[in-house]
Amino acid sequence: MSTNLSTIEFITDQLASLDGIVARKMFGEYALYVGTKVIGLVCNDTLYIKITEAGREFVEEEYKEGIAYPGARPSLEIDSDLIEDRQWLCALVVLTADNLPIPKPKKLKKYSASGL
Repeated sequence: MSTNLSTIEFITDQLASLDGIVARKMFGEYALYVGTKVIGLVCNDTLYIKITEAGREFVEEEYKEGIAYPGARPSLEIDSDLIEDRQWLCALVVLTADNLPIPKPKKLKKYSASGL
């Protein structure tokens, strides 16, 4: 099952006050970016935010781990009622982005003329 477009539109609307929020479709699901940082995933209409120590402390009693897809690292699974709390969700996203490292630039692969 993939994420409905209406779900991603609602989440990005909730985060619209933040600069640099982008949702990119990947294999029927979505990655959420703040600038160049992937801060979470939306899979099967569920929001998963990367775990940081600051984020874990912020969510306190709302802390719940989930797996976005088989083989994925555990993430904070955000309940739909918390997604509706715009201020809370924006605060978590900013805190998470601020506490994640800047992604390393990807190295370009060199290909030979024969394509092998």
